[in-house]
Amino acid sequence: MDKRTRARELAMQGLYQLDVQGPDLLVQLTEFFIENDPDDLVRKLASVWTKGTWENLTQCDELIIASTIKWQLSRLSAVDKSILRLAVYQLKFCPDIPPRVAINEAIELAKKFSTAQSPAFVNGVLDAVLRKLKSER
Repeated sequence: MDKRTRARELAMQGLYQLDVQGPDLLVQLTEFFIENDPDDLVRKLASVWTKGTWENLTQCDELIIASTIKWQLSRLSAVDKSILRLAVYQLKFCPDIPPRVAINEAIELAKKFSTAQSPAFVNGVLDAVLRKLKSER
């Protein structure tokens, strides 16, 4: 598995834990990453992406809400929410990541960790977010 793909998996799992257990868990995420992958690059990327997403959560959530017609954030599963938050963070704040890569990786996370309907939903939301971000630039 590609190191960046693995880092996204860990970041999504970290975001899920933060969403479910609360922000106090942030200090323990380093231990979680160490326990789950021996590679320094994977752990570093997972940490940077998780913390970056969490620090910009309001902006990420606003973009998600604006791009989900008739869906409230509270109705999304914690897994889908974590996948979307990470991908939106990467679309908005990581210019080194091509938008299509961020979207495709999010779809793959949805295929692996969520329901059968989630990949199409994630794709639709992220396409809308990308269009919104491009129109703002």
